[in-house]
Amino acid sequence: MADTGRMLDVGQANELKLAFRRAGYTNAEIKKLSEGDLLADLLPLIRAYGKPMVAMSQHLIDCDAVPMIPKGLHIEEKDQLAGRVRGQITFDPTKITLYLSEKQQNGRIIEGHKFLKELANKAVYTANVLDYLLAHQELIPESWKDKAVFFFGTVYRDLDGGLYVRYLVWDGKQWYSDYGWLDDGWSSNGPAALHASV
Repeated sequence: MADTGRMLDVGQANELKLAFRRAGYTNAEIKKLSEGDLLADLLPLIRAYGKPMVAMSQHLIDCDAVPMIPKGLHIEEKDQLAGRVRGQITFDPTKITLYLSEKQQNGRIIEGHKFLKELANKAVYTANVLDYLLAHQELIPESWKDKAVFFFGTVYRDLDGGLYVRYLVWDGKQWYSDYGWLDDGWSSNGPAALHASV
């Protein structure tokens, strides 16, 4: 029988069962893996596993470098968040969580300045991660396609004093970057990209 590459047969299910057992997974952890989009988010990491280590090490991001600066803006140092991720990081989709304020949930909206203040001591990713993901779009989790993911670790200012944060968004055909004005409101489809301690 031809292997379609999509179907999980009984033998493969047994292989997974044995692998989970070898790795020491609990039933609760296996259940968590099968919920939501977690497995979709892990797929790029799984596909990269087993490739030469030089390929794996290429996903280093310098969060202290100067990210792309949109025309008409400059990086506003005094508004940079204390908790932002710094230094060299290795991109790992399992280490990114999409954070929503309680004020963004249940149809509510939070003003960008208030959201920025709430994120002050959280491990937000800088726009360097956004730039890296634009250059390596195969790494972007599929589950992000219905969201505008904001990178609050880098705050920009325009000549009139307005503050902005860049985001990554899917337009139905491709990924691109834009920026949101902090005077605007953030709804539930505008989460902040945070480093998750998992």
